[in-house]
Amino acid sequence: MDDHHGYHDIGGEPGGGSIDRSEHDYALWEKRVDALLMLLSAREPKLVRVDELRRGIESIGPKAYEMSYYERWITSISNALLERGAITSEELGRKMAEIEARQETG
Repeated sequence: MDDHHGYHDIGGEPGGGSIDRSEHDYALWEKRVDALLMLLSAREPKLVRVDELRRGIESIGPKAYEMSYYERWITSISNALLERGAITSEELGRKMAEIEARQETG
């Protein structure tokens, strides 16, 4: 990789492999992440903008490209909401613990 490319700019790099372009069913959580982004970007004032989503994904660093597509989205969305003060890290932590507990008992 030369000095002009960021870690996220992998186009034309060797070893990328092929891309699976087949359609697939989305998991419920993936559909929810997509819906969340649509809701947050459709309201006024917008809580998350599409360019912000991309900037947020790129700011995750190289480990972002070990994550799935929607894991990158939800990480970026969460960070944008935290930066705006729309949610606190305590609120996010409580909600994540609540969801994890539901999965363990469900």
